Amino acid sequence: MSGIYTITLQNCAFFARHGVHDEEEFLGQRFFVDAELDVAAGEALVSDSIDGTVNYGIAFTVIEEIVTGKRRYLIEALALDIAKGLCEKFAQIKRAQITVRKPNAPVPGVLDYVQVSIEHFA
Repeated sequence: MSGIYTITLQNCAFFARHGVHDEEEFLGQRFFVDAELDVAAGEALVSDSIDGTVNYGIAFTVIEEIVTGKRRYLIEALALDIAKGLCEKFAQIKRAQITVRKPNAPVPGVLDYVQVSIEHFA
């Protein structure tokens, strides 16, 4: 079977210490991640077996380990690391679009969040 289907993990929340400023590392904050994963349609769709697809429980854990792991200054770098990590873990992923939202970005005004989206092709 050929084709692509998409698995989406929406609004995954994690506490981490990313950012350029020292207080961001000291205080930490919540980050929200969306992962849109284009997966090669293989036998999993026919066999109804999780073995041939992206197990979204494991995908969540991969995202969590990356977000709560080493500090990154830029959420752009964080998003790329998430995309690469997911593509390395699951050979079936052909494209990963990752969005990282930072609600408490240190800006001189009021906003809902700062958001970065990247698209990575495996």
